[in-house]
Amino acid sequence: MSVTTISPAELNDLLKSGEEIDLIDVREPFEFQSVHVTKARNIPLAQVNPHDIISQRTIGTTKPLYLICHKGSRARQACEKFIAAGFTAVVNVEGGTEACEAQGLPVTRGEKIMSLERQVRIAAGSLVLIGVGVGVFYHPYALGLAAFVGAGLVFAGITDTCGMAMLLARMPWNRTSGAA
Repeated sequence: MSVTTISPAELNDLLKSGEEIDLIDVREPFEFQSVHVTKARNIPLAQVNPHDIISQRTIGTTKPLYLICHKGSRARQACEKFIAAGFTAVVNVEGGTEACEAQGLPVTRGEKIMSLERQVRIAAGSLVLIGVGVGVFYHPYALGLAAFVGAGLVFAGITDTCGMAMLLARMPWNRTSGAA
């Protein structure tokens, strides 16, 4: 599926022009709260419903809808949802919030929260250590835990979808108190 993209520099030009644009950040609320492009509003990827979003737009349905995430992968998935629903005027911001911030676009910073990627590395590493430790010192079947985590990491790398990240995103420490 072909997704239209825009560079952070082009997005910056649009924002500076004063033209009204619709920019949706599809990251989880705690990620959005940490840092986001100032004009963006937050609708997590799991909650993206193309028909609802299009019907609620205030700038009409013919103007492009810009989608952004951390590096571009989730925004691309959101674009594909819109295209599959018949709305093709969607644009993925290349490189996501990270690239926009590096390019000097105005960002809003909130409370600094440990990144989901870092939480996944800590959890995966801990589970592998526990599995190996228990497997070596108590029962060899516990090595299956380390193998399971390893298989999950391979799957996450191949599909660019991480089950552990989805689970950790729902933990209480990753929830925000207000709507963005």
